[in-house]
Amino acid sequence: MRRNLAASIGVWSAHHRKTAVLGWLLFVVLATGIGGASGMVEMSESENGAGDSARAERILDDAGLSHPAGELVMVSAARAGDWRTAAGEITAALGGTGEVRNLAAPVPSKDGKDALITFEMKGDAATSADRVQPVLDAVSGVRERHSDVEIHQFGEASAGKWLGDLLSEDFRKAEFTAVPLALGILLVAFGAVVAALLPVGLALTACMAAFGLLSLASHQLHLFQTTYSVMFLMGFAVGVDYCLFYLRRERDERAAGRDAETALRIAAATSGRAVLVSGLTVMVAMAGMFLSGLLLFKGFALATIIVVFIAMLGSVTVLPALLSWLGDRIDAGRVPLLNGRGKRGTKASGGIAGRVLRPVLAAPKVFAVAAVLVLLALAAPALGMKTEQLGLEKQFGSDSQLAIDYERISDSFPGGPAPALVVVRADDIGAPEIRTALASFDRVTVSAAQNVAEIEVPLPGGKEDLAELRERRVPDAFGGTGAEAYVTGEVASSADFNDQLKRGIVPVFAFITAITFLLMLFCFRSYVIAVTSILLNLLSVAAAYGVMTAVFQHGWGAELIGSEGVGAIESWMPLFVLVVLFGLSMDYHVFVVSRIREARDSGLDTRSAIDMGIRRTAGAVTGAAAIMVAVFAVFGTLSMQDMQQMGVGLAVAVLLDATVVRMVLLPSVMLLLGERNWRVPRGLSRLPGLEHSEPAEPAAGQVTAGARG
Repeated sequence: MRRNLAASIGVWSAHHRKTAVLGWLLFVVLATGIGGASGMVEMSESENGAGDSARAERILDDAGLSHPAGELVMVSAARAGDWRTAAGEITAALGGTGEVRNLAAPVPSKDGKDALITFEMKGDAATSADRVQPVLDAVSGVRERHSDVEIHQFGEASAGKWLGDLLSEDFRKAEFTAVPLALGILLVAFGAVVAALLPVGLALTACMAAFGLLSLASHQLHLFQTTYSVMFLMGFAVGVDYCLFYLRRERDERAAGRDAETALRIAAATSGRAVLVSGLTVMVAMAGMFLSGLLLFKGFALATIIVVFIAMLGSVTVLPALLSWLGDRIDAGRVPLLNGRGKRGTKASGGIAGRVLRPVLAAPKVFAVAAVLVLLALAAPALGMKTEQLGLEKQFGSDSQLAIDYERISDSFPGGPAPALVVVRADDIGAPEIRTALASFDRVTVSAAQNVAEIEVPLPGGKEDLAELRERRVPDAFGGTGAEAYVTGEVASSADFNDQLKRGIVPVFAFITAITFLLMLFCFRSYVIAVTSILLNLLSVAAAYGVMTAVFQHGWGAELIGSEGVGAIESWMPLFVLVVLFGLSMDYHVFVVSRIREARDSGLDTRSAIDMGIRRTAGAVTGAAAIMVAVFAVFGTLSMQDMQQMGVGLAVAVLLDATVVRMVLLPSVMLLLGERNWRVPRGLSRLPGLEHSEPAEPAAGQVTAGARG
């Protein structure tokens, strides 16, 4: 009997379970240990940027002029001049820390009620957050002694420390919340402690190994600081889902009266195959992010490819070995109130699905139109989506101390917290025409040895002032001098990043749609299924965009999740969500359509095959979707605005995908298409088909799972 790859791997693992389990554990320990020892390398500002802002940062890097971390401290009093005593103490305290340089005298505001103290942190800006605590303590000490004034601090180092502490706390919160949630859902799904622990344990070990390998890889491809959070989000969700699909099929076959060996082999041949196809689709879709032209997305792509590959590998190797070893002990630790199953199987799934399917299959046109209208209505707000790189003051919410400090300083000293930096490089920075150009600006720092000059320019008008600076002031000053002049800074970097994203999203979208089409075409040998797969994915993505825009841009219902509208979506979010959802939706799509195709290949007509396929996958899809929604929703409750947007966007999309799309739209569309679903293109008719049906019964005398040591 010819076996597919997943079946061959599963049977081998079941017959060599000690090798499979010990090999997995050794791999996890080595990957985690070596990766942890190597540490992660984060990307620099120039690597993370694009356009002119990245060119400016590269000039500074090449010249060894990494600009220091700037800090601002503002002292506010009820009456003009009453800030002088406190400001003097702050200046003295800051100087006493030994950590600051270029400490300037307090500069009063126009009304005289506020004073701004500017300074820079000594040393490398990248490590300034690790050294800023004495500075924070010095300012805090003066604040405690002077209740008659308000003191606000904002800067790269202080904000970086805040961010680092918060990310660490948020990651622990996500880990310690997502794991119990997933475990609880699996307990409800399986009603047994061992069956629930198995997917969670495999997913966590997959994430541990992936963390180690990603740390090693970061020495070649530098990473953004949130990449580990993204990896855990993806790895844990897909790891649990893949194991759930596999385990659910094995238990269903046992419930149908199969012996342990046969049930495991059928699960490997069907659900195992679906896991391989789904994992491959996710990885290939993620690879599309390499075409974005941004190192941030290359890091996200690498992280998700690594963790999905490891999760997929564990599901088709160590999971069959563990199932073979456990046998009926998979039901150990049964929870009486949750377990209505017999000793050797699972209760039939699809009761609720059957009630939903009955009217859908009776009136497919009505339900198809209704489902599309619902998804389009949810997607409508996305037509007005605005994107930007959210500054730290927006990331933490308007009621956070960081945002309050930023806003107060900006109100009194417009452009102070986020100035532009013009970087000028010339063959001779001291040439007369260059000196004349530099003289037209204030706050110029010249590094003669490197032939580089840095000009700090406040941007009280934000993007409008940036456009004026780039399109008029800089060209007028340096045009014809032979010097290179580029503008960087927070506002400029955000604008350049957005521009690159707009250019990059077209090749990424073209790549993932083409690859998804080809994979589905080869998997199911049907161009109709391939096209409908893409269209259904696009509807899910559009609905997710609409919900994200409504909640986080306009603030509709944001307070329900402890968030707020910030007027824009994080610039990297639309592309990331597009790619991730195209990959993740294949989990359900491949699993469900494979079961429909399996029923069709067994001789059922299309209507009966749809009914049987969806009923039999309903339990697994519901459980998998519940876990993914729960894990993503945890990220929606974190402190960072971009993590909230990602969590809510993905949770909503998966929920819609597993309910409206898979339970209503997919069956109604497939029923309307009828036999056209299974049309095989002429070019594929000669290729070997991928088996969707159950393998034949084992030969008499075949060794039963659990009998082998």
